[in-house]
Amino acid sequence: MAASVRSAAVGRIAVLLFLLLAPAGRSLATDDISTPAPDPQISIHEGFVDERTCASCHADQAAAFSKSHHAKAMALADDETVRGDFDNSRFKHDGVVTTFTRRDGRFFVNTEGADGRQAMFEVKYTFAYEPLQQYLVDIGEGRLQALDIAWDTARRQWFWLGNGTPAKPGSTYHWTGPFYRWNRTCIDCHSTDPQAKFQPPTNEYKSTYVATSIGCQSCHGPGARHVVSAQSADVSSPMTDTGLPKVDAGICFACHARRTKLLDGYQPGKPFLDYFSPALLRQDLYFPDGQILDEVFEYGSFQQSKMARAGVTCLDCHRPHDAGLKAEGNALCTQCHAEIRPERFTAQDPSGLFDTPAHTRHQAGSTGAQCVNCHMPERTYMKVDPRRDHSFVIPRPDLSATLGTPNACTTCHVDRTDDWAAETMDKWYGTQWRERPSIAHSFAGAANGDQAAVEALRALVSDQDQAGIVRGSAIAAMSGIAGVDVTADIRAAAADADPLVRLGAAEAAGNIPPEQRLNAIGNLVGDETRAVRVAAANALASTPPHLFGNQQGNFEAAVADLRAYVETNADVAETQSNYGFFLFARQRTAEAEAAFRRAISLDPTLEAMRINLAEFYRATGRNDRSEQTYAEAIGMAPERADLRYGHALSLVRKQALTEAITELQEAVRLDPRNSRYKTTFAVALDSAGRTEEALDKLDGWAAGADADILGLALQYSLKLRRLPEALRHAEDLARLRPDDQQISGLIEQLKRAVNGK
Repeated sequence: MAASVRSAAVGRIAVLLFLLLAPAGRSLATDDISTPAPDPQISIHEGFVDERTCASCHADQAAAFSKSHHAKAMALADDETVRGDFDNSRFKHDGVVTTFTRRDGRFFVNTEGADGRQAMFEVKYTFAYEPLQQYLVDIGEGRLQALDIAWDTARRQWFWLGNGTPAKPGSTYHWTGPFYRWNRTCIDCHSTDPQAKFQPPTNEYKSTYVATSIGCQSCHGPGARHVVSAQSADVSSPMTDTGLPKVDAGICFACHARRTKLLDGYQPGKPFLDYFSPALLRQDLYFPDGQILDEVFEYGSFQQSKMARAGVTCLDCHRPHDAGLKAEGNALCTQCHAEIRPERFTAQDPSGLFDTPAHTRHQAGSTGAQCVNCHMPERTYMKVDPRRDHSFVIPRPDLSATLGTPNACTTCHVDRTDDWAAETMDKWYGTQWRERPSIAHSFAGAANGDQAAVEALRALVSDQDQAGIVRGSAIAAMSGIAGVDVTADIRAAAADADPLVRLGAAEAAGNIPPEQRLNAIGNLVGDETRAVRVAAANALASTPPHLFGNQQGNFEAAVADLRAYVETNADVAETQSNYGFFLFARQRTAEAEAAFRRAISLDPTLEAMRINLAEFYRATGRNDRSEQTYAEAIGMAPERADLRYGHALSLVRKQALTEAITELQEAVRLDPRNSRYKTTFAVALDSAGRTEEALDKLDGWAAGADADILGLALQYSLKLRRLPEALRHAEDLARLRPDDQQISGLIEQLKRAVNGK
């Protein structure tokens, strides 16, 4: 299935969505039913042809393709394409009742609408084929929404795609909200040359595509020139110019990647990184050893593999038209991993005896003897869709035991422990396998802010045998460890030959002081790769123009690339809000405010957009507007602790301390593990003359507390002359800071004072 892109700030599994159109799409009366028309969104864009033209000459390829999931990625809803039970079936989750019905060859769903009321909607398109199928409705203004109840094609039952508590009607993650909008979230990958055609003045869409589902021209590019060439060619001799670009792996990765779209119009043969910026190995997306965690599709995994570095491509394993595997079982792997070294590979030797119990340690033909089950373990997304990891890992149960990474052994042997698996491998191979180099410790340390991980990450960045995505991710991870000066490392990475390393350097620069960034990545504004230029421009936003010297022209060109990216994602609230920060850094405050407000208009219920606007007002000295914006956000999401905390600080700035204390108390109640909320609450109480109350709170939080809470408790104990408590807090603090001589000296003084000596 194709990629579904969403903001890294949202901790939900991405959901694939897709298409539809009806006159108004709002609730429909059952007597308002007529014969469905052909797909009204098909439009033969410039340079393209009707997909049936391809099949007229390439019948065998078209027949193979028709069997693929690609060909069935999206379709008009009719008796042949709809797989779900629409015979008055009912599905209920979390109090929401949804009924599925059909009439005269049309399909309807009665469910909770954006206003929270039950309403009837017509299903206009199917989306995907198996193992699940979703359904798309038009809710008006050209907006195509994917219902968050899908059909499990194997179990033949309805299920809810969401997790946790259902979103409020009309909000971002309700099925009627922006996250489930085909035009915004899913349009790139399930149709042929889809164009969103978002209309910023009205927030409407006029989306079109060349073919409803994925077709020939999705992979081969616009076919008009090819048709002309074919018609004019001499039938007795082969065509010297097909009029089509050569298909490469980039066309696969355009959809099979967790990425941000930088520009519309990607076609085969064009540089992938000029149109997309792929996600690096972030801790919210990947396990520390690089295995898939969130739904990241194949690009980021495959780029880590030795196979990718050896020149293996998607089409070495997958047939191009029906997308099936080129061989069954282990025969797929032994195409290359054979006893005799393949001539194709000169830099790496994949030969050996692998399809044998001596290697697999499992009986031939058994589940455990299948290469993919050990080296491409599955992880299930969208509740029913297992995807194989394409990083081709070697099982490491020892890392699972210490770092929580998955391994194929206990994924299969669910009744066994990681220690059992590791000890079994010791019996097979000795213990040397435990010493095999891994990126896991480095990235796990970075995720925990461990400064000891810096040297290990630095070694990864400089290791030319590592994949570019690993090295780029390592420099980005280094920059996120507080207190570490990595400016020189970023400068070196910015000069690397691999664009993914340079991309990591550009992203890393955002974490070092602004005055150091130009020296570190100034050369990247003129990089040959658009993804790198956009990231560099964003990181250098606050750099005064005159400091760029002879790079100023390149910087302005990179800013133009950034603006093109913002325009390409004109319907994405997060993109517009981030652009607001860029504009503010450039001291273009009026435009920045407009961008922040634009983000809110695109997604009024996404609280983070209002937080950004509120903080913008704070930074520009408009405290009243900041407090008002926070209050508006709380009205929509009163259970968000971070909103309460931000609102409290805005009230402090307005000198409304009593109201601020109330909000801080709420923040602590909603997030009782956040020590920053607790210490700020205590400081506010002290400022209001309620120091004893503050100390009582701190005393209650002191057990197992961090140094900030204990330090504040110690300070207020001394202030109130409650010396026994001060001694207790000082001793607790000393256990956290055993080398702090000041605390040791204070403890001795307090002991003498308490004991009267």
